[in-house]
Amino acid sequence: MERSAPVMSLLICFFVLHSAGEVAGVLTGGSNVSRPLPVQSLCAQLIQPSGYPCSEHAVQTKDGYLLALQRVSSPTVNLGSQPGPPVLLLHGLFMAGDAWFLDNTEQSLGFILADHGFDVWVGNVRGTRWSHGHVTLSEKNKEFWDWSWQELALYDLAEMIHYIYTMTNTKTFVVGHSQGTIMALAAFTQPEIVEMVEAAALLCPISYLEHVSAQFVLRMVNMHLDQVSFAFRHVWITVWKHFLMVQIDISVLFGQMILAMAFCLAVIRAGTFAKYDYGIWRNLKHYGQVNPPRFDLNSIPKSLPIWMGYGGSDALADLTDFNHTLTELPSEPELLYLENYGHIDFLLSVNAKEDVYDNMIRFFRSRGKSSCSAVGPKVKHHQNPIAFWDSTRFSRASLQSWLRISTLPPLYMVPQSPFLGLGRVGT
Repeated sequence: MERSAPVMSLLICFFVLHSAGEVAGVLTGGSNVSRPLPVQSLCAQLIQPSGYPCSEHAVQTKDGYLLALQRVSSPTVNLGSQPGPPVLLLHGLFMAGDAWFLDNTEQSLGFILADHGFDVWVGNVRGTRWSHGHVTLSEKNKEFWDWSWQELALYDLAEMIHYIYTMTNTKTFVVGHSQGTIMALAAFTQPEIVEMVEAAALLCPISYLEHVSAQFVLRMVNMHLDQVSFAFRHVWITVWKHFLMVQIDISVLFGQMILAMAFCLAVIRAGTFAKYDYGIWRNLKHYGQVNPPRFDLNSIPKSLPIWMGYGGSDALADLTDFNHTLTELPSEPELLYLENYGHIDFLLSVNAKEDVYDNMIRFFRSRGKSSCSAVGPKVKHHQNPIAFWDSTRFSRASLQSWLRISTLPPLYMVPQSPFLGLGRVGT
């Protein structure tokens, strides 16, 4: 289905103004000093109102970051009483744990897994909205943002998996999308982490990014991190000046977004699946060698079952790069290929349950310990879809949820955009 330029502009403005409005809601005055007001948790804002039991958990990483985990169960059982094994959901680039609950209860993977009896855990990496900052550093401190993507894998994901294992005494299933897949693949090369994992399902898996076709990404490949920051700074200062009349420190708002983009660009430039390249002298300081060490995908245990879902219309996780990843894995994963799926379709397609999630759940159940059936009758929940969203690919409820809770403009999620090109409308 084609979408006119005016409607697309309206959608982008909705994203921008909504995000800007939330920023104004948590900052006061006209100075650069921010004063955060109490913010509802993910459980309270999105999951519990849908009728699902949910509890909040805080996990501290070895470098002092405080991560949020949410535990979700079916409406028919108490938390911790799910018959199935734990499943950890890892969000993608520019996202947080709410990405798994943006659609209605019949179409969002987080709700679907809970209804099938799985003990659902929702991960939120450092710097995202639902996580809790740092034990000593403020988000306004430059040091707060002094990390690169491998910390997400070796610190954040490692601590999440260890926490779930401690709480349940059971190996966990790991589900990742986009950034969550590169975190998982890197972490699985570490024996002390992978020994606590039962199996993995990876949506739009990324480890190499040599053949990215998304124009938004390609136009930034040759930009440095400070230029990326400046580009977004200019746009948002204009928005705040004319609409909000407030001033804030841009680094607080865009720290995670900029670092995520920097990670993406660094992987593209390097052409290898390796730790972050700081440059020769900082590499010597951090790694003791000139070049950053590579993550050896061949060291992932052959005994680890892996399922991968990928699309023929994905402008970020390109098929050539995907095949490169496959050649380095020690065993062949179970594959699901969908020709007309883009990067975001695996989360927001109205057909994702039938096309993707049912296949994933079948894979989990085939692992032995994960054999669990749906628990109780399906609970009906009230939906309030917005009227102007007429896509046949994305549901109205999913966009409504994003507009309600997102603090960053998910511009790369806008479908049918030749500039961004990571999702499509229609079939």
